[in-house]
Amino acid sequence: MPPKPRKRSRRSRRPVCRGVRGATTVEGTNRELILTATAELLERMVQANGIEQEDVASAIFTTTPDLTAEYPALAARLMGWRDVALLCGHEMAVPGGLDRCVRILLHWNTTLPASDVEHVYIHGASNLRPDRRELEELRRQLERKTR
Repeated sequence: MPPKPRKRSRRSRRPVCRGVRGATTVEGTNRELILTATAELLERMVQANGIEQEDVASAIFTTTPDLTAEYPALAARLMGWRDVALLCGHEMAVPGGLDRCVRILLHWNTTLPASDVEHVYIHGASNLRPDRRELEELRRQLERKTR
């Protein structure tokens, strides 16, 4: 008879890939402001989670369509992220969406459970991540509208 599979503990012993999200706003649309804001956000994400560059598999950087003066991933390269796969793109232009916003999604190899990952939202982007109560209320509102 094969051995029983072990239950996974909350803290994995093997690293798994976790997503770490972050967003910030940029004071203007020029190259220097985009790079400065991106570097600040990336540094805070790394600090908040104790991320080591060698554990980052890849990173996706997006900007709102009004930020076109520079690729935000250049900020990571300038910080020494030479061996990390980086990709840039634009966010959807949703009516009422936040302007001049940079978002980052890091794919990080870690032993932490997803619940321990700290996502970082700063400056004008601090309200982009609603808490669970807000999400539950939004879900209820949508359900009412579809009835």
